[in-house]
Amino acid sequence: MAAPEPLPIVRLRHWGRWVAAAIIVALLVLLGIALGNAEIEWNQVPDFVFYKVMATGLLNTVVLAVLSQAVAIVLGIVIALLRRSANPVARWFAAGYIWIFRGLPVLLQILLWYNLALVFPVIDIPFLVHEQTNVLISAFTAAFLGLALNESAYMAEIVRAGLNSVDSGQTEAAKSIGMTPAATLRRVVLPQAMRVIIPPTGNDFINMLKGTSMASVIGVTELIHAANNISSNNLLVMETLLAAAVWYMVVVTVARVGQHYLERAFGQADRGPLSRAGKALRGVPLVRSARV
Repeated sequence: MAAPEPLPIVRLRHWGRWVAAAIIVALLVLLGIALGNAEIEWNQVPDFVFYKVMATGLLNTVVLAVLSQAVAIVLGIVIALLRRSANPVARWFAAGYIWIFRGLPVLLQILLWYNLALVFPVIDIPFLVHEQTNVLISAFTAAFLGLALNESAYMAEIVRAGLNSVDSGQTEAAKSIGMTPAATLRRVVLPQAMRVIIPPTGNDFINMLKGTSMASVIGVTELIHAANNISSNNLLVMETLLAAAVWYMVVVTVARVGQHYLERAFGQADRGPLSRAGKALRGVPLVRSARV
């Protein structure tokens, strides 16, 4: 009997992909045409990018975001530990802290700090400070407090989720070899929890970079306020806003690259033959049991 002829191979045609790609390209072309016909002086945008006031706004934006995020991380860790504490007073305090600062809009918190002198004209802390509130709480300080305290409430929940992701057996193993709670947290729990903590923290820092724009409401010279200062003189509003947008994209891109390398570093450490927690446990001598 003759061998059966092989079945023809028919390539699968993904018509939907081609249609979707064509639609996307058409929309991009239409957008480019619209922007080309828009009444925007594109040649002015590069000049505004490097204005001195724009550089000042960029510096204040980065400094405000970094300081606020750093303080928020420290406070978030403390609040997260209080939230997990066996002390009911500490747990209720942490829960109330998170409830208040997550419940109020960031702009409202900034405005409350900026107008604190209306209710407390003088800040008087015995043996520490006695000064007019308007002197201590400047516009930059008010923005810093509003952003940092609001972010610390979110960081507390992020850290708590990361700590909860670590199996309780890790803590029990550390206790069994005599590690103190602080050493257990630093050498066993946190290194493993960082895989869960870093991605949302990176996202929050990117939001922090953009959230500093709310400080323009109280007169802090960040990127939006700098763009408004320039456009108030030449009335080129869109051009100056586009210049600010360029710097936002630059700093956000740098933050994303940093987040990528952090995630990869902690991911490789966790996937290695000996994790950080294992290294920590190996480096601690066993505690001899007491003789009866």
